[in-house]
Amino acid sequence: MRVRELERALGVDLFDRTHRNARLTPKGRELMDYASRILDLSTELEHRVGAPEAVSGTVRFGVAEVVTMTWLPRLITRIAERFPNVRLEIEEALTAELMASLHQAELELVLAPGHTRTPGVSTLSLGTVDFQWMASPTLGLDQHTYSPHELAEYPIIGMKQSSFHYTALEDWFLTEHVRCRYLARCKSVAVAASMSMAGMGVSYLPVRSYEQEIAQKKLAIVQVTNPLKPVEFIAACPTGQTYSLARAVAELACEVSDFVRTGALTR
Repeated sequence: MRVRELERALGVDLFDRTHRNARLTPKGRELMDYASRILDLSTELEHRVGAPEAVSGTVRFGVAEVVTMTWLPRLITRIAERFPNVRLEIEEALTAELMASLHQAELELVLAPGHTRTPGVSTLSLGTVDFQWMASPTLGLDQHTYSPHELAEYPIIGMKQSSFHYTALEDWFLTEHVRCRYLARCKSVAVAASMSMAGMGVSYLPVRSYEQEIAQKKLAIVQVTNPLKPVEFIAACPTGQTYSLARAVAELACEVSDFVRTGALTR
């Protein structure tokens, strides 16, 4: 149905044509909302009711390294089982870089550290991950509880400014009005961990990813005063669509994630 035919059928003007460029009227904007909801319902119907092989397309999503190191392979397997004709394009990067790509429509989904009330995105909680300061046992830092001022005396192997933790760790040191001495700022958690295992300094690492190294005494947890809370991870999609293929993948990520659950936090 053409626009003017639709206007006659509804008995309202959908566009204001008194200007050089036609503009949506209030009724036109209202119609767009209904049209968007109809498209979302159509997509959801196809994904939830239709045969899995009938769903096709490409999902571009980004992941944080901790997701890659843990349950990403299981998610890819689950997607292949549920939607065999869906193709994946996966990018690994630091959180700020991933969220920038999401806002620029270069990605449709991000699985990374974040907050369920992040402005401008629709989110699902994937659970929390405990991070702790760690160092090689050869440094002998596991025999004492360190304040920010005391820990700042040791070389810190940090992450780049676009990482989720950068600001939180800077603020932790500033609670005692000190700045840490960075030996290096890495883009990779694995690189920071390897440098710490080599006895080069102290880094802030996800405990579950390095339980084996801790058991083998390659790493030791460094106890500190006022430790930071576990980090929440989220599946983030752009707002504006209540359902999409990316949202379906986000829901599968929630099913697969084995991060610690603190409750059903969704928005």
